[in-house]
Amino acid sequence: MYNNIVKRLSADPRATGIALRAFAGISAAIALLLTFTISDYYIFNRMSEYGIIFSLCQWLKKAGVMMVVLAAFFNVRSCADGVKYLLPLPLILSCFMYGDFFSITKIADTPAQEIYNSVNLFFPQWLNMTLFFAQNLTLGLSCGLIFIRDGAKADGRAAVAAGLSVLATMPLNIFENFFDIDEIAADSFLRFKNFTIWHLIAILALAGVTIGLYYFLRGKSEQSQHKYLAAIAVSLLIQYHSKDSVVLGDGYNVYTTIFACIPLFICNIGVYVASLSVMLKKRVLYAISFFIHAAGALTVFVYFGKDEMSNYGIFCSYSILFFCFTHCFLFALCVLPSALGHYKFTIRQCVTPLIYYFIVIITASVASALVTSASMEWHTADGVYLSPDEWLMPNYAFTQINPLPFEIPPVLVLKIWNYELNVLYILGLYAVYVGLFFLFYGLYRAFLKVRPAVLGAVARRRKTEPGAAISLGATGELAAADDLPDEEEKPTENAAKERHSDEVGQ
Repeated sequence: MYNNIVKRLSADPRATGIALRAFAGISAAIALLLTFTISDYYIFNRMSEYGIIFSLCQWLKKAGVMMVVLAAFFNVRSCADGVKYLLPLPLILSCFMYGDFFSITKIADTPAQEIYNSVNLFFPQWLNMTLFFAQNLTLGLSCGLIFIRDGAKADGRAAVAAGLSVLATMPLNIFENFFDIDEIAADSFLRFKNFTIWHLIAILALAGVTIGLYYFLRGKSEQSQHKYLAAIAVSLLIQYHSKDSVVLGDGYNVYTTIFACIPLFICNIGVYVASLSVMLKKRVLYAISFFIHAAGALTVFVYFGKDEMSNYGIFCSYSILFFCFTHCFLFALCVLPSALGHYKFTIRQCVTPLIYYFIVIITASVASALVTSASMEWHTADGVYLSPDEWLMPNYAFTQINPLPFEIPPVLVLKIWNYELNVLYILGLYAVYVGLFFLFYGLYRAFLKVRPAVLGAVARRRKTEPGAAISLGATGELAAADDLPDEEEKPTENAAKERHSDEVGQ
């Protein structure tokens, strides 16, 4: 029977592709669900306690999810060739080395922790175990289907893809194996705060990631650019959802309950919008990403909010690494499609993003008030309630806590359940962000003015450079830089249509 199935799949590539996409989608969905368990990321900053080999297997499985998704849905051949050799051994080992992995929980040593546990520990152990082994099975079947479809061949490109995928899915709390944050003084040089050297490095990282990716991608075909952007989006989604598990276990920044995982922070919802924009290539999502979420990600890098409202730890703590990774690549995903010429944002397209942002900030305000109101009524079995400083303040989209160094008086107040919203502050917040969005658009127009001169200078310099650098070509194949065009890329058909549309509109 097994041989018959293999022969049938080998003879029908279409059926193999459908099955591969099905198993890849299921494994990705399971990976998302498992992030709502404490154990998913709790082990990575305790590798000696839960086993270095098992922890590495779990890390490689996350890289495997990324590679399988890219192989199945975006036809990235190097990922397909790499994952069939990277993943099988970790899948097998993890089935036998899990130890106490499924028993990880949090001890309630205070009434508040008892209440928080009743909210956070909603994932039963039996479901965690079922999904764990189901993911191993679906990932293993995906690797098998890739073997059936492509055979056993693989080359250096597969190793590069595997290495980059492992790096892109690195558990960002892994560095906490080497220090104890409780032993580092609150005023230590290592602590991350506004306007320190670490803040400057974060801003330089934002610029470096965006500019570096732009120059890396601009010489490639549009098809190849889309594959790279899709890979960034998949990596971003995996890293973003790591926060779900960390919040339940060790906490992220000042947040320690599952309600912090609701994507109503402006940059968190931007992760989904920006990722879907490059995956689905939808114009309206591009517009929202570019006009709203690029400016939002850039703004928080310039000013992280008052130091007393944040707790990022030291420069290599999970909280700051997660923040920098997700916001750097979010900004890059928001601006690169326009910078590369896939899509041109015009002032006429700002209406939909402005409406979208107004809906988001109203939803965030109401949701923040409801979560806080609910936490005011939570209590233990003995009737002990949370104290006011223990009430949950999710502060979605900065709707509860003003990050600026000055306060706005509660002249206009709206009470939702038990919590009073400062309506004047929320309206002012919306107005300020709208101003920032248009400022960002102005910078974008300035970039379009200087872009031809910059690209022309780069093209002339490349013509005079001896030798040939190695880069990835349109289909994921290795190609010499000499094989790529020296002149600026010709406009794509979509870009030509957009220019024509702009001319008609003007």
